[in-house]
Amino acid sequence: MKSLLPELLFFAQNKTTRRNAVILLNFLGFLFLIICLYSVLFHALMMYEGRYYSWVTGFYWTLTVMSTLGFGDITFHSDTGLIFTIFVLISGILFLLILLPFTFIQFFYAPWLEAQEKARTPRELPGDMKDHVIITHVDPITTRLIEYLSRQEIPYFIITADVQEANSLVDLGYQVIIGEPDRPETYRRLQVDTAALVVVTNDDLVSTNISFTIRQVSRDVPIVTNANHEHSIDILEFSGNISVYQFMKMLGESLSRRTLGVGQGTNIIGRFDDLLISELPAMYTGLDGKTLARSGIREATGVTVIGMMEHGKFKASAPDTLITSKTILMIAGSTRQLSSFNDHYPVNYTQDPGGPQVLILGGGRVGMIAAATLEEQSITYRIVEKRPIKTTGHIQDNLIVGDAADINTLKMAGIDSAKTVIVTTHDDDMNIYLVFYCRQLRSDIQIISRSILERNVSKLHMAGADQVMSYSSLGAGTIFHLLRPNEVSLLTEGLIFLNRRAGPQFAGKTIKNCGIREKTGFSIIAIRKNAQLLVSPEPGITIAENDELIVLGTAENERLFAGL
Repeated sequence: MKSLLPELLFFAQNKTTRRNAVILLNFLGFLFLIICLYSVLFHALMMYEGRYYSWVTGFYWTLTVMSTLGFGDITFHSDTGLIFTIFVLISGILFLLILLPFTFIQFFYAPWLEAQEKARTPRELPGDMKDHVIITHVDPITTRLIEYLSRQEIPYFIITADVQEANSLVDLGYQVIIGEPDRPETYRRLQVDTAALVVVTNDDLVSTNISFTIRQVSRDVPIVTNANHEHSIDILEFSGNISVYQFMKMLGESLSRRTLGVGQGTNIIGRFDDLLISELPAMYTGLDGKTLARSGIREATGVTVIGMMEHGKFKASAPDTLITSKTILMIAGSTRQLSSFNDHYPVNYTQDPGGPQVLILGGGRVGMIAAATLEEQSITYRIVEKRPIKTTGHIQDNLIVGDAADINTLKMAGIDSAKTVIVTTHDDDMNIYLVFYCRQLRSDIQIISRSILERNVSKLHMAGADQVMSYSSLGAGTIFHLLRPNEVSLLTEGLIFLNRRAGPQFAGKTIKNCGIREKTGFSIIAIRKNAQLLVSPEPGITIAENDELIVLGTAENERLFAGL
């Protein structure tokens, strides 16, 4: 009864279903009149033949003939009666066997199934709902964002007007609300005034429409939007969005910043007050082949080596950990300490004057943004694109039209002398193929790849990529940071840093013997004592009960740390 009530309410409140019910009842009424007419004619013809039957027998004969059952226990003897029987039989086939089933299906059964489907997905939220996230479009970014929200137990709801899509999303375990994203009533039903954030990642035109619609209902709810084009930023900001990002541009810049020789060496990937988190490929730094103890990094610069990334896997640092050419050091320190690190361990390599330093495979938006960023850093590059594209300036001069999977094209582009390859196509299958192909051609080259879906990141590392930037994780992490700026910040793929009060379980213990790293894999990278942030604290510092611990580790081990 509980599941039947929403379906009955749908029938009672929906104008279309009420209209369909009237049509079905009219047809059944017409069919009943036909049966009554045939029964009267049956009695008239039987009296003509000198036989008499009850009215029940008349209805019985009419229904058996119209339904083609034809038991044969009551038959006419005259030709007139037989012709009438044939007419009743043909009309019965038309009305009972053809029109009635189709009419029933169209005007009752199909709407009933629709009611059942709609009853599975709610159309509004309870009035006490608050601090929830509203999502207007499902894509790789919002799908990844939902994972973060679920892990932090933050309620979210996806809006869709398509009932079939809604039910498919419900089957996948998502929280869905049926409603038109461009109607103010939808957001009133979703309690948008008390929402923590509205995420709008549709195309620029639809996003503008949705943003203005939300502002009709709420002037204060935060709205975050992704702009696909540069000229859309001002329009989206004017329509009421507090944060407008260009995730494609951010991705291209992030890929190029990880190129050897860009900037001073270390690449800042996170910030917590005065604490900076950076990464540095050990290739060409002179650290290759040394253990962490022999490198003397902390003694010389004051920075803390939090851990190391190799082939996409994070491992906590230890004194006897060996640094290889494939190691990416994760370091934490102040601006002064990182500057000292860059001075002590610069990236040194010899560049072939006749060839490019970087090959960019893919001339789409991400590839062009990466090229522009490299050009600002005076890094030589070439772009390999399968189809001719219209560009201007140096980018056109550095464009090679050809298939990046063809060895002759790659050799012409300079694969033999380049130090870095950036793979930027919008197809993960192609990216995996090109990464593996380039790794087979050059075992010593730095390979940086883009990934559309987070699930393909590990495959790209297996194929030979040194670093991978996931479009979905980059966008989701940026949006999530708006919700929890001081609790969880997403740095690079799979890494997070958290902050929490030490509490009595760590009071009186030193960083070295508190057991956080051994039990959870997280490393203490800073401590806030009495409003003072100690960056890269010494292992022998004693932890007080009210100290704020800032730690870094993998997302996989977050629950272990939360359980301490």
